[in-house]
Amino acid sequence: MLDRKKVKAFPLNTRDHALVMDQIKICPKTKPMPCGKLEDEQIKYISEKFAKAKELGKARMITYGAHSIKNGLGPVFCKLLCDDVVTHVATNGAGSIHDWEFAYIGKSTESVKRYVAEGKFGIWDETGKYLNLAIVLGSATGLGYGEAVGKMIDDDGLEIPSEAELKESIKKDLEEETTDSTAGKVELLKLIKEYNIPKGKIKIEHKYKDVSVQWTSYKLGKPLTVHPGIGYDIIYTHPWNTSGAIGICAERDFLSFAGDVENLSDGGIHVTVGSAIMAPMVFEKSMSLANNLRFQKGLGASKDFTIAVVDIADGGNWDWTKGEPPHDNPAYYLRFCKSFSRMGGELHYICIDNRQFLLKIIENLGI
Repeated sequence: MLDRKKVKAFPLNTRDHALVMDQIKICPKTKPMPCGKLEDEQIKYISEKFAKAKELGKARMITYGAHSIKNGLGPVFCKLLCDDVVTHVATNGAGSIHDWEFAYIGKSTESVKRYVAEGKFGIWDETGKYLNLAIVLGSATGLGYGEAVGKMIDDDGLEIPSEAELKESIKKDLEEETTDSTAGKVELLKLIKEYNIPKGKIKIEHKYKDVSVQWTSYKLGKPLTVHPGIGYDIIYTHPWNTSGAIGICAERDFLSFAGDVENLSDGGIHVTVGSAIMAPMVFEKSMSLANNLRFQKGLGASKDFTIAVVDIADGGNWDWTKGEPPHDNPAYYLRFCKSFSRMGGELHYICIDNRQFLLKIIENLGI
């Protein structure tokens, strides 16, 4: 196996950043660009579904890909959370990383082609060190992935326990057989010992936290769940990466996500914005879990909920309100539509830029 401990990480301030938040951030009050009649009617309908779901006290979820953050939509997601339009936001590992880098230095994104050739792509010390350490701490303290990063932003740093404190806590867990966070504590202890991380606070100032969806969610006490894949994200290139801790936190986030999927039935809404693989894969397993529990209660499968899929692909030129296309239709192989069409809810595919879509939702709701 490759020895990651030999990898040399580079200072984040030596990276050429492709995106600057002050140049790309979108104010929630921005008037959206006009869209077609069909898209306008679709978004109006989805806006009404959000309002109705709020009235009913049902789950109102948005799952988004990293490009939504790279498009400057952080402040827009924050607005939707603050005004209680949305009760749960979810993203992939890259969505969390870009959100954190913008909160930390107001910049993010790099040339993949250039930095892979130079052996530098993703191997940035502060990003790898602080995010991995935040997640390991989260795994040891009962937090989810997104919550752990949000806490680091809110605290402007990370509080490191001593080896002695961790050993005593692990011993107590084992004696009392309360082991929910024990594995995370072991991972944290290993990291502290291997890299001689001293007890006390590591100060990490976040000058741009107001654009962070993770910080806003943490501050409001609303779930922002992160659903990563091992090796997908740049933090796996750093020597401090601890995939065991990531698994612990990501599992908590998955169960949190599934818990809100359970509350979609009878009036809830789930919208996915630019997440072609992660969103449908995580959703279908969550819905299966939710239905399993519902059948045990004698309730039957989840029903009467709305799913909207927003992307800039054409959706295979298929009307997804009619259900799944036949196998000989190329649209059948569009995972981001096909999986959602099987979930039992009312599916709407909206072909539109994510900035237009979210700003139109805000405009329609008058917030």
